[in-house]
Amino acid sequence: FDGNKPRFSLIPNGVLTPVVNVLEFGAKKYSEGNWQHVPNARTRYFDAAYRHLDAWWNGQVNDPETNEPHLAHAICCLMFLLSSDQKSALKICQHNWQEAPASGDGHRTFICSKCPAQKAVPHGEEIDHE
Repeated sequence: FDGNKPRFSLIPNGVLTPVVNVLEFGAKKYSEGNWQHVPNARTRYFDAAYRHLDAWWNGQVNDPETNEPHLAHAICCLMFLLSSDQKSALKICQHNWQEAPASGDGHRTFICSKCPAQKAVPHGEEIDHE
């Protein structure tokens, strides 16, 4: 009966503790759940993840402020980005359609400037603005 259920046992032993330690540090320093209210979070957490990856790549295993692995910090940043993407996917976007450059396939392509949505409309037909 467990065939289609997530197998958390696939997570390597010991890797979640440093991640939780980083989350605990952040909750104490900034406040619990504060990461959800950071302005320009997408860019800031992307940049932070890469700073931690770069530090690790250049031989610094642990972050000097927390003494936790840089990789655990990067994982936290990536989890924040993943959570944000999942939440935005659940929101219904009031699409702001903009026509993309011609693709030459007999369709006009429109992209939303607010989300990753796209739609193709045959030439001569109007776009449905839903």
